[in-house]
Amino acid sequence: MHAKFSPEELAFQEEVRGFMRDNFTPELAARIHHPKTFRDASIEWQKLLDGKGWAANGWPVEHGGTGWSATQKYIYTTELAAAGAPDVVPMGIKMVAPVLYSYGSEEQKTRFLPITKSSDIWWCQGYSEPGAGSDLAALQTRAVRDGDDYIIDGTKIWTTFAQYADWIFCLVRTDNTGKPQQGISFLLIDMKTPGITVSPIISVDDEHHLNEVNFENVRVPVANRIGEENQGWTYAKALLTYERTALSGVGYCKRKLTNIRQLANQVSASGTRLIDDSDFRARLADVEMEVMALEFLELRVLSAIDSGGAPGMESSLLKLKGTEMQQAVQSLQWDVAAGFGGISPDADDELWESEGNRARREYMFGRACTIFGGSNEVQRNIIAKFALGLQAR
Repeated sequence: MHAKFSPEELAFQEEVRGFMRDNFTPELAARIHHPKTFRDASIEWQKLLDGKGWAANGWPVEHGGTGWSATQKYIYTTELAAAGAPDVVPMGIKMVAPVLYSYGSEEQKTRFLPITKSSDIWWCQGYSEPGAGSDLAALQTRAVRDGDDYIIDGTKIWTTFAQYADWIFCLVRTDNTGKPQQGISFLLIDMKTPGITVSPIISVDDEHHLNEVNFENVRVPVANRIGEENQGWTYAKALLTYERTALSGVGYCKRKLTNIRQLANQVSASGTRLIDDSDFRARLADVEMEVMALEFLELRVLSAIDSGGAPGMESSLLKLKGTEMQQAVQSLQWDVAAGFGGISPDADDELWESEGNRARREYMFGRACTIFGGSNEVQRNIIAKFALGLQAR
């Protein structure tokens, strides 16, 4: 690992910047950030990335990946964040796809990987349940074998973007004997199947990201099972390491910190600058240093993946520290917005109104980021077990 870019890497950086500048237009950004146009605009953006060959950049080359080095992946995600552009919606390309190309049948790969890569299918994740969130192994959604089908009954909750989804990848219980981690299978389910009901959950930021998904006598072909029956826990753990790595939020934090520093340097309605407050400067510097350390941890993980490894316990470290840093950044952003409770005569009214509203929504929703994707308490247990060799008593 090295900290300076080669001439080839600098050329790649310019290529990414040029693509973002030419394709992620203000009009497209506005549609992605509006709930009524989010789905169609996100698909449009992902198709632009796929047309460039970049949408599935983390996939193996034989399945349509880029073959990028860890440094190229880092450059790409950094420039994506710097442009304010979103990455792909993760449930398909970043979460179910690695399970498909690692454990799926050839028929499943042929059927689902191309349309996932091209964003012609929208996935959601059916893991958490009302009684099984952080304790995922306690899930009770049942799948009873009936000839060539399973009959599914149960409920999934906190299902992000289920209202848009074409398919859901789902953990179901196919056997109640043995340890809780045993008897779980991994199914792909068409959301148009009779018996599926999606109910919205309006989160604390007043937006509709989340849903409850109920299954009542839902018939799913056995052919839609990934891998072996009762081995779904193994596949789920592999997926979670990729999900948690994606939750580090380094690019998001860096972009927000740049914006926070710019706004803190502006004069508020009271005639002062927040950057002149020594306590605020110290907090900002602390968070910037922590994010820099997190960035190098992410580079280590990417480098390990480059060498043929997979994100393991380090993904828990990234998720744990990354979500804490996201919350720290959102707290700073909240402070900046509070500093402009009055409108400066030199400020654009719409700018400060939008900054204040964005700070409120991101701060409120950000309280959940240390819970979803496996709560940070669970991540500490994983780190204690696999890094420190500690065992629960």
